[in-house]
Parts: sequence; C-alpha cells; structure tokens
Amino acid sequence: MIDPKLRDKVVLVTGANHGIGAATARLFAAQGAAVFLTFLRLPPAPPGEPRLPGRAFYLAQQAKAADEVARAIREGGGRAATWEADLADPATVPALFDRAEATVGPVDVLVNNAAHCEADTFLPRSVVGADDRAAGGTPMRAITAESHDCHFAVNSRAAALLMAEYARRHVARGARWGRIVNVSTDGASAFPGEISYGASKHALESYSRAAASELGRFGVTVNAVSLGPVQTGWISPEIEARAAPDIPLGRIGQPDDVADAIVFLASEQARWITGQLLYVGGGHVMPL
Repeated sequence: MIDPKLRDKVVLVTGANHGIGAATARLFAAQGAAVFLTFLRLPPAPPGEPRLPGRAFYLAQQAKAADEVARAIREGGGRAATWEADLADPATVPALFDRAEATVGPVDVLVNNAAHCEADTFLPRSVVGADDRAAGGTPMRAITAESHDCHFAVNSRAAALLMAEYARRHVARGARWGRIVNVSTDGASAFPGEISYGASKHALESYSRAAASELGRFGVTVNAVSLGPVQTGWISPEIEARAAPDIPLGRIGQPDDVADAIVFLASEQARWITGQLLYVGGGHVMPL
C-alpha cells in the first residue's frame, strides 16, 4: 500500500465550499490531514431559475458556506475548520493564516483553488450581442478595468500573497517540508471569451514556477494543475454534449478527478516534482 505521508499535516484550501475545493478538502482529511477551508459566498441566481447543472445551479453552489463540508469531515473523525474571507482584500491573507494556525496548526500544504471568473472579451459592445455567451454559458461583455482587476485580484495577486505569507511563516519556524499546489486552466495561454480569467491564471502559472525555484531550498515543492472541463455545477447538459467528444477519455471531469491529482502532488510520492504544470483534463489539451 502507498502511504502519501499526509497524516497530521495541516492543509489550507481556498474556495472550499463546493466543487474542487470541497473534494480536495475531503480527500486530504481522508488521508489523516487537518484541513482549514476558506470560502466566499456569492449571490445566488434569482429565484425560479433551474437548479440543474448550468449557470444558475453553479451560482447556487457558490452561495453555500463550507460548514457542510467541514461537518462531514468531523463526523468522519477528521479535523476541519472554516472561515469566510474575501481574498480580493490583501489584509485577509495574514488573518487567514492566523486563524488557521489558531484552529488546526501551522500550514504545511497550501492549495490555491479559489477563483474569480466572469466572461469578458476584446470585442466591442457593438459586436457582442446581449445573448452572446462564453464557454460556461455566462453573458459575455467587453473587457473593462473592473473586469480585469477583479480577476487578477483573486486569481493572481491573492495567490501570490498567500504563497509569500506561507513562505514567510514556513521559514520563520524552521520547517523543512512543504507543498503548494495552484489550480489553473488549460485555457491559460489564450482564452477567447474569458480573456481576463485566462490571463490571470497564466500569471499564476508564472508565479508557481518562480516560487518553485525560490522555495526549493526550504523543502517546499510548488506545482500547478491545469484543468480541462470539470463539472463543478456550471456545465449544462448541452455544454457537456458538445465538450465530451473533444476529450480523448470521453467525458468531462469531476471534482474528485482533480482532488486526486492535487493530493498526489502534495504526497511523499511527488517529493521530487516541483515547478511543473500537470494537465488534468482527460487529454483535452496535450502540450508538447
């Protein structure tokens, strides 16, 4: 039997109230790790919209707290704590680590999963119609300073500040083992229709490689997972029917597919892997 040697490690997972973050927190807890789940509830869709997979259902998932996930972990004998926090506010970052340390202990593993995602485009308003939608079915709007900054504040800046705070505390306590796993998208190099989301994730990948280079001497590995289409609630049956034939393994991903890869990168078995971008998408993208 393979032992990932994660028992009693402390794991901080952002965006952990549903989907990939929740699945990742549950899987770490199943390996005996203590987990600290942070999240931000967003407004749900207006009443009366369908609750099948699609935009309305996804918004409903985002409106949940992480308490249900943490409660299930504790009922299974694990350790878990939660805190709702807006990562777009830089002051949140040190406070988040303070709370994690006070409840479950110093953080050994950081998983940057939280993301802001709204469709925007370089196309002018005269070209983009009211019914034009991005891949996820969200209305597409021309890029603005606000749409750009909202993406980079969470997807790039917050992740960078979280990694820097993690590193500061790791070095200060003389730790010699650590893991950082960042969640990106296989559209990061160019994402038409979601240009700010893709660009902010591309920046995250650059941060990941730089952090791997700088933090290796302190025993910290830093890697990223690049995701294909994953059903976190946003993929409607119509989108799934269009997407699945383009995936060699013949199906869209599930949160557990990604959680398995994240936990692997944090495991003892990945001890000599750092600075890498692991594509987790059923073959949706196959880089050279």
